[in-house]
Amino acid sequence: MTEPRAEGAPRELSVGMGAGAAAVGGAHGKELATEDMILNIGPQHPSTHGVLRLRLTLDGERIGSAEPIVGYMHRGAEKLFEVRDYRQIIVLANRHDWLSAFANELGVVLAVERMLGMEVPVRAVWTRTLLAELNRVLSHLMFLGSYPLELGAITPVFYAFRERETLQAVMEEISGGRMHYMFNRVGGLKEELPEGWTGRVSAAVADVRRRLPDIEDLVSGNEIFLARTRGVGVLDRETIMQYGVSGPIARASGVDMDLRRDEPYLAYGELPVKVVTRSAGDCHARFEVLLEQVKVSLDLADACVERLRDLPPGPINQRLPKVLKVPEGHTYAWTENPLGVNGYYLVSRGEKTPWRMKLRSASFNNVQVLRELLPGHLVPDMVAILGSMFFVVGDIDK
Repeated sequence: MTEPRAEGAPRELSVGMGAGAAAVGGAHGKELATEDMILNIGPQHPSTHGVLRLRLTLDGERIGSAEPIVGYMHRGAEKLFEVRDYRQIIVLANRHDWLSAFANELGVVLAVERMLGMEVPVRAVWTRTLLAELNRVLSHLMFLGSYPLELGAITPVFYAFRERETLQAVMEEISGGRMHYMFNRVGGLKEELPEGWTGRVSAAVADVRRRLPDIEDLVSGNEIFLARTRGVGVLDRETIMQYGVSGPIARASGVDMDLRRDEPYLAYGELPVKVVTRSAGDCHARFEVLLEQVKVSLDLADACVERLRDLPPGPINQRLPKVLKVPEGHTYAWTENPLGVNGYYLVSRGEKTPWRMKLRSASFNNVQVLRELLPGHLVPDMVAILGSMFFVVGDIDK
């Protein structure tokens, strides 16, 4: 039996699809008062990219309040860092955002190398930059295909996966992995590049650039897509700054910030990093920023390949001691991940394992802003807004 509901208390439903209680018209056309409904979207729902739960309070079909409830995928990565040595923590770091594995690895190795005062070989620096941009394109293509799918457009995801497979081929060739590359090492990269690999990268990048308009033509001019995204889920600059939102979502609202340009790391200081921004701040602007950033990353990848071809032969990593210990102290390394700012705060007590490793993930902040963004919208718009936040649930829960 269910417990009796207190008089005037809102009903609570846990369902997979949107529902609402509409006002009932009286005999004289007057609206009768209706009670609010509490609706759970998730934790298992096709719009949530995993086990994310949104607790919505509805007045009819309109959202009155929204509360993101996270933690269903929590795996305790930060505590696991503390019982793994500096070689082993890379395997943990590349898994919280499983679409950006190489970019995740970078934060760890950059923090450790900074603590060691280690200079990485120039070939490793440029190769890391190239792989980071290819990984960025792979991540963006996933969302460029899946977002229209959530709004009812099936075809774009097939085009997006065709381009992903083209780039996955060269990433798999160099690292042996399709998602968790495990190619970074403290002091450089795992091994030398295969013979002729840079040529195959150039060909893959050219193929993706040539076919990218196919996705753009399918989605950008579609009147249904435009109706579902323009003017929907407008996020203002002030809210972005308060919640620490970053990456493509922030830039779609006019926040002109990109660590690759503003605080260069790897080889970005020598590259012409174009920062893509929009001013509308709605779902359509966020999609546009993602699409334009793919083009920018393809250009950066070409620039890295050209530089690698001009470099003389040399090492791609540093020789490390059998037991690697980091000097006592602390540092914070942040990178511009595909989803936004990703930071690692490393504290060392001079041992072979970190004393503390705090992870600042982009998706966590980007999802928390939903409590400000969703109220006032209809339930169908919630699906469009949620998909445009471009998050990975593992990156939220860590």
